[in-house]
Amino acid sequence: MAGPIEQFEIHPVVPIEIGGLDLSFTNSALWMVIATGVASLFLTVGARRRALVPGRMQLMAEMAYEFIANMIRDNVGDAGRRYFPYIFTLFMFILFGNLLGLIPGSFTYTSHIIVTGALAVAVIISVTIIGLAKHGLHFLSLFVPSGVPALMMPLMIPIEIISYLSRPVSLSIRLFANMMAGHTMIKVFAGFVVPLGAITLGLGGLAPIAMNVALTGFELLVAFLQAYVFTVLTCLYLNDALNLH
Repeated sequence: MAGPIEQFEIHPVVPIEIGGLDLSFTNSALWMVIATGVASLFLTVGARRRALVPGRMQLMAEMAYEFIANMIRDNVGDAGRRYFPYIFTLFMFILFGNLLGLIPGSFTYTSHIIVTGALAVAVIISVTIIGLAKHGLHFLSLFVPSGVPALMMPLMIPIEIISYLSRPVSLSIRLFANMMAGHTMIKVFAGFVVPLGAITLGLGGLAPIAMNVALTGFELLVAFLQAYVFTVLTCLYLNDALNLH
């Protein structure tokens, strides 16, 4: 029986090696493509009819659109509207990666810190570029807390810089750790079903099955919650860059 960690192993689907570099198309990349395709299909089908009285697919697509639009308006303001496509794409990519990862035999690419780290670094770099483009060198005032005595500045400025640079670390670890921990727990309890059932004429296997059903429901909630947390923090970082809070 495969161990609980083996589900996170990356395997090449299409081996590619160029100049000694391994550029293989892996199972992680495959599920990124699948998640992108499913999300695109969901939005395309949802927006196809444009009915005055929406059906279920259109209603879900409109709810996703309004959810992110309201998030941006509440956390960034009107200045954040122009960044809606980026934030909406980020939310859908993480959400569908989390949800598809719950399908048996699939692969959860958001359970790898290399993926979540790349997303987090992209967010911080984008936010920093936006802040510099709008404010120029005045953007550096973000690292100078207001109301702090001048004597404390040599201590506070490095702390603010370290805090800013640690944002992608906390952003990426939170998503990766939650997804990895949940899937590991499901696999661990699934491993108890057959052994307990074998020694108790099947009755003992009911407890881990019930636990897995509960964990799966909880993981569905976590899938939405972690996509929300990642996106709302992106909005807050963007608000800092635009308004220098």
